[in-house]
Amino acid sequence: MVRCVMRRTNLQVMARMVGLVRPLASVMALAIACGVAGFCCANFLPVVAVWGALVATGHVEGLPLGAICAILGVMAVARGVLHYIEQRSNHFIAFKLLAHIRDLVFGSLRRLAPAKLAGADRGKLVSTITSDVELLEVFYAHTISPIVIATLMTVIMVAFQARIHGVLAIVSLLAYVAVGVLVPVVTSRVSGARGMAAREGAASLASFVLDGLRGLTEVLQFNAGAQRLGELDQRSEELVGVQRELRGVASDSTAATTALILGFSVAQLAVASSLAGSGAVAGTDAVIAVVALMSSFGPVTALANLGSTLQATLASANRVLDILDEEPQVQENLDGASVAFDGAQVDDVSFRYDDELVLDGVSLDVVPGQIVGTAGKSGSGKSTLCRLLMRFWDVSGGEIRLSGVPIAQIRTDSLRAAEAFVEQDTHLFHDSIRDNLLIAKPDATREEVEEACRAASVHDFIQTLPSGYDTMVGELGETLSGGERQRLGLARAFLHDAPFLLLDEPTSNLDALNEGAILASLNAQRGRRSVLLVSHRASTMAIADKTYSMDSGRVS
Repeated sequence: MVRCVMRRTNLQVMARMVGLVRPLASVMALAIACGVAGFCCANFLPVVAVWGALVATGHVEGLPLGAICAILGVMAVARGVLHYIEQRSNHFIAFKLLAHIRDLVFGSLRRLAPAKLAGADRGKLVSTITSDVELLEVFYAHTISPIVIATLMTVIMVAFQARIHGVLAIVSLLAYVAVGVLVPVVTSRVSGARGMAAREGAASLASFVLDGLRGLTEVLQFNAGAQRLGELDQRSEELVGVQRELRGVASDSTAATTALILGFSVAQLAVASSLAGSGAVAGTDAVIAVVALMSSFGPVTALANLGSTLQATLASANRVLDILDEEPQVQENLDGASVAFDGAQVDDVSFRYDDELVLDGVSLDVVPGQIVGTAGKSGSGKSTLCRLLMRFWDVSGGEIRLSGVPIAQIRTDSLRAAEAFVEQDTHLFHDSIRDNLLIAKPDATREEVEEACRAASVHDFIQTLPSGYDTMVGELGETLSGGERQRLGLARAFLHDAPFLLLDEPTSNLDALNEGAILASLNAQRGRRSVLLVSHRASTMAIADKTYSMDSGRVS
């Protein structure tokens, strides 16, 4: 049950993210081609303008001034068009891949559920599938193609400088490497674990806020608002502190980038002047070399700016990859046995969750048509036993069989068809009551739905609602009481019409009158279906044909 999370290097994370671009390689190639062409226009605009000025003053011979002006106009317009196509292509890739990644994440969660969701921090999970995935847009729209474009532009500009003089090419290469490689690498390392801390802090804060909203009634009831607000302020301040440090690193990075650009521009000017003074290059070429370098830092400056954001982006990517790479604790059985329910046997079962022993040598039998009770204090393992029978987890030792077949060998859809599980806290979707019930049996008729609700003693209540079965249920079912949600959960189970019912505290939120109605309904099912009834109420246990007592994970 211990879940191992593999730690990846930044290069491994980037390689995985880049691998997802493969289906859109042609669009990426278009973005890179347009980016290179656009930066060529941007970088050589000042060069052509200086060349035109030299032609106009008679220092060099060349095209007529009208033609040079036309070239400048074409380059300026082309720069705008090419930049638009590049950005449009990059964002097309980003949004396509974000949709694809969300699909992968939800597909992975489906594989990992329900074990994953049972122990997950809901706020962190919500943060991962929303803000973490969203942050990957920075990587796909502003990281991959800029790196390739900067590399190609470095080659082009160094080759251009080399045509004038090798020393000028070396100075240019050092300038591009310093700004485009050294600055982002140093910035990333200085950021250290702050990027991961910022993402973890944001996720933790989201979890705290979500928890507070769901428990707002209790917070108000016990006048704990000041305490919760104080903790919220503290968490917010901690997160702001980390973000402030990241912004400080970003500011230092910008300052370093500006200083390096100015420094190398001055160095190029000094080298070019020296070469011109010695006659190694013409004075006009020296001027063009200096202007070419000063106008060509755009691609590498884009890389320098990545250093402060890349850590947070890679931290988000790491959290997404953790979900994609996590192996399910229970592998879905797609080609196993199909069974008709003929009893269930729990034979010497033990179960550990992480390092905690939850069940130890539990054995019981569920005979077809009987109601079997499981009593015990909270934490004795009763609910865990129900989840093991549903195969939400696999047992650590012993064996669970359904109709004599080990449940791990039963096809998952056959197992789900044979069982219906009603937990103590029933989840209702923000939808109509009817649609919430039809989850159990999408093709059920109106008569079947109403019959199931009558059996769960909730039909009369639904009839009192303004729109009856079409009444909308509030988010998380908050517009209904706990007892009403519980009875709707029972109605779902009855509508599912499984031969084996697993009921975890089905009457805990009901008054004596509704408890009696539910028990009468369960009693009416006797002989038609088997029931494993978990409850701490003696009145509920009274209808059981056989009762097992659980204590500290053991049965007596």
